[in-house]
Amino acid sequence: MTHTTTGRPTREASGAVVPVLAFAGIVVAVMQTLLVPVIKDLPQLLGTEPSNATWVLTSTLLSGAVATPIMGRLGDLYGKRRMLIVSLAVMVVGALVSALTSDLITMIAGRALQGFAMGAIPLGIGLMRDMLPREKLGSAMALMSSSIGVGGGLALPLAALIAQHADWHALFYGAAALGALAIVLTLLVVPESPARAEGTFDVAGAIGLSTGLVLFLLPITKGSDWGWTSGTTLGLFAAAAVVLVLWGVMELRLKAPLVDLRTTARPAVLFTNLASIMVGVSFYVVSLVLPQLLQLPKATGYGLGQSMVTAGLLVAPLGLTMMFTAPVYARLSAKYGPKFTLILGMLIIAIGYGAGLGLMSAAWQSLVIAVVLGAGIGLAYSSLPALIVGAVPASETGAANGLNTLMRSIGTSVSSAVIGMVLANTANDVGGVAVPTMHGFRVSFLIATAAVAIGLVLALFLPRQQRPSAVTQLRASSEEDVNLERAEEVLRGFRGRVLDADGVPVARAKVTLIDRRGRQAGATLSQEDGSYALAVPAQGAYVVAAKATGHGPLASSATHAGDERAVDLDLALPGETVNA
Repeated sequence: MTHTTTGRPTREASGAVVPVLAFAGIVVAVMQTLLVPVIKDLPQLLGTEPSNATWVLTSTLLSGAVATPIMGRLGDLYGKRRMLIVSLAVMVVGALVSALTSDLITMIAGRALQGFAMGAIPLGIGLMRDMLPREKLGSAMALMSSSIGVGGGLALPLAALIAQHADWHALFYGAAALGALAIVLTLLVVPESPARAEGTFDVAGAIGLSTGLVLFLLPITKGSDWGWTSGTTLGLFAAAAVVLVLWGVMELRLKAPLVDLRTTARPAVLFTNLASIMVGVSFYVVSLVLPQLLQLPKATGYGLGQSMVTAGLLVAPLGLTMMFTAPVYARLSAKYGPKFTLILGMLIIAIGYGAGLGLMSAAWQSLVIAVVLGAGIGLAYSSLPALIVGAVPASETGAANGLNTLMRSIGTSVSSAVIGMVLANTANDVGGVAVPTMHGFRVSFLIATAAVAIGLVLALFLPRQQRPSAVTQLRASSEEDVNLERAEEVLRGFRGRVLDADGVPVARAKVTLIDRRGRQAGATLSQEDGSYALAVPAQGAYVVAAKATGHGPLASSATHAGDERAVDLDLALPGETVNA
């Protein structure tokens, strides 16, 4: 099945689109930390062993990792708003399933459905790219990207308050209510995106990627329980490597793959995704360390003796600072570019963890650490979608951002496993209870600092960005101007006019860029004066095809040298077609 790009959303985007999409992202992120306040009580609450209870958290992680790239691709093909609503609906069902049970297997199933909603974040970023003018896009995507941390940070004190004063199942009823509200607001406020990718959904690719991810993430999350050198752990890692390699070979042979690995291999995309893993590692360390340090009794000599709710409130500024960083990021990125803000964000994270090594003796110091790290993580997270969006065609935005969100999830998974192992191996046995030590907390902060240092090195390999041209500094006054401006933001490409046989401009003709492998590399609609602009992803030979109602189709071969210029190419459509 082939899906074409329509000219505009089904209705105009209102000013409420960005807060509604950001709210949906925050609701989805809440699922990741919803059960943190009751983690230690889960075995008793579910009547099972601690090793079995961890599946309640692991299932959410695995389903979120699998769903993120798949929902991104489905959004590119069939509509990002539609898939966003599907993601939220599945989350609501999962929350209600968990709210109505204390059975371990049923609870795991409900939590897996909740994790499925993680695909909503890249879908929201894709919707923003498709419908917002350039001058609003930077801060909007920054807020959406940061919603992962905002939701996780805000959920801690609220979940702690509910868990301390009500039945723990109330957590899931609250999550279901938030999800339902997000669906209603999305239906009322968010229009559907006009952008569609060509091709069909790669079912075999989805199965292969899902299998490979589960085989890879499962030993990461359960390695501490199974043993890192056990046959099960090593066997799953080996199986994951085989499956993912075979999946990659298959994807490279398809015209419409689930993930375009050639696009993913571009330096701008590759190094952004690798840096995202490191940012994910650093983000999760503070979420694991500070709540435990704050709640440990003062009798340990280093614990800060705070209640569950107070500890949550002291960590909450991590998420709040990330949210308020979005407009700061927009200004810095507009002036210096997202590569600069990514590097700046990681430098601030490194400073936060470095200073945190000596700031663990008072509750107010934890607040300082949370604010500094929130600012750094907010800048870094905000930069990631801008770097991805600037490196891929509009028709691949959902899938590309889905893959980037997956990289962050892999980072948090690795962080959870490594920090959990460090804290367990450095803990003191007090009356049969393992109590984390200050040494373990400091080693965890050093690991986070090392991860950020690696991320900084990776970010330095990102391609140098061009200064904005006069074209990119224009402010669009209509949706058509916005579409043309986006196409011309990357100077290298093809531009010209679509004309009929008499030389009269043809408005709203679909112009498609096809690469030498027969795949769509871009698409746009001609403006009222017949003008169009298409960016090229790389130098080489292309076919520029045009078609419009009442005219025969036209395909013209052209070559672009890959330099920073636009090749002029007018397209003259044949006369009116006559049906036999």
